[in-house]
Amino acid sequence: MRLIRAFKTELDPTCKQVEQLLQHAGCARYAYNWGLRRKIEAYKATGKSPSAIDLHRELNSLKKKPQEDGGVSWMYESSKCAPQEALRNLDAAYKSFFRRCKAGAKRKGFPRFKSRKNGIGSFRLTGSIRASEAHVRLPVLGELRLKERGYLPVENVKVLSATVSEQAGRWFVSLQVEQEVSDPEPKPHHVVGVDVGIKRLAVTSDGKNFDNPKALGKAQRTLRIRQKAVSRKQKGSANRRKAVVRVAKVHRRVTNIRKDAIHKMTTSIAKSASVIVVEDLNVSGMLKNHCLARALSDASLSEIHRQIAYKAKWYGAELRKADRFYPSSKRCSACGNVKATLGLDERIYHCEACGLVIDRDLNAAINLKMWPTVASASACCPGSSGHARKSVTKLLVGQEPSREDEVYD
Repeated sequence: MRLIRAFKTELDPTCKQVEQLLQHAGCARYAYNWGLRRKIEAYKATGKSPSAIDLHRELNSLKKKPQEDGGVSWMYESSKCAPQEALRNLDAAYKSFFRRCKAGAKRKGFPRFKSRKNGIGSFRLTGSIRASEAHVRLPVLGELRLKERGYLPVENVKVLSATVSEQAGRWFVSLQVEQEVSDPEPKPHHVVGVDVGIKRLAVTSDGKNFDNPKALGKAQRTLRIRQKAVSRKQKGSANRRKAVVRVAKVHRRVTNIRKDAIHKMTTSIAKSASVIVVEDLNVSGMLKNHCLARALSDASLSEIHRQIAYKAKWYGAELRKADRFYPSSKRCSACGNVKATLGLDERIYHCEACGLVIDRDLNAAINLKMWPTVASASACCPGSSGHARKSVTKLLVGQEPSREDEVYD
């Protein structure tokens, strides 16, 4: 089985290499902004926008002109891949914009110009890229030392591209590689329901709890102090730039803590189960609740589902998505009684029919484990919702499942 994976690690560049990295990032940013401006001008004039290949040819002709005539001969000092990949990214951004327009999305997401004030950014390189235990060799840049040894794959891989990015003064490289891996060994049949949330990142049907580090909430005081320090500094000064870097370091630490917790959790679940059942959540709709928006964003529910999806393929597990209208939290996992209402403050589930007292999240995880068997049985029950009955009926009559009911093999 061939997989495309990404390996990201930190670089340890010299002062001269940092200058080259900044130059490549600036070259990519300039090409993106120039291409976006040319697309807008061409669309206003002709009703059509040039492709990435057309823009790259035009940019190559500008490289030959001197700077006094509006040329960009300084781009010869950087790799040609940096502006070329930036224009391809611009093309992808335009396609996504038109796709959202056709779908009638509320937020269309028209491509925006990139500013140096919002960060140095990143650039992607292709071509001759080599990785060793302690170094990575990139076009034009040469060998760059790695802070972590032995992490990047060296043998039996095909390197497709390398993306170099900067975060709070530290440089990182992400290698996209294609590698041949052995098929995962078959597992004993073990179905696990996973209920994700805010108080705990996830609770599984077999009783495992994965705590939420709540990194953003714990860093609010530090962020408030450092952001006030930024507002006190004079705009454009060196001290203001230093204060902005201090804020960025806090955000980077928050991101790293969150990613570490989510990766450990999703890997543990994907390795232990043969069938994983999760609930199809309307995260964008949940974020409209301004009382919970920050906590929901800190929990990264969409990222949890994304990681479970691709790691299930890696470790030979089957992923099932329960219908978002399936009452996993309101339903009693013992007798099947469905409550009419269940407040968010009710952390312990009390069943009035059979007297069951159980943790709310564990009850939901057990119900997800029994999906869709329970959903099929409860479709005829008077206590089930109309949405659930409609979804289950579609499956019973032999029609093809919708996107909510997709099964990822």
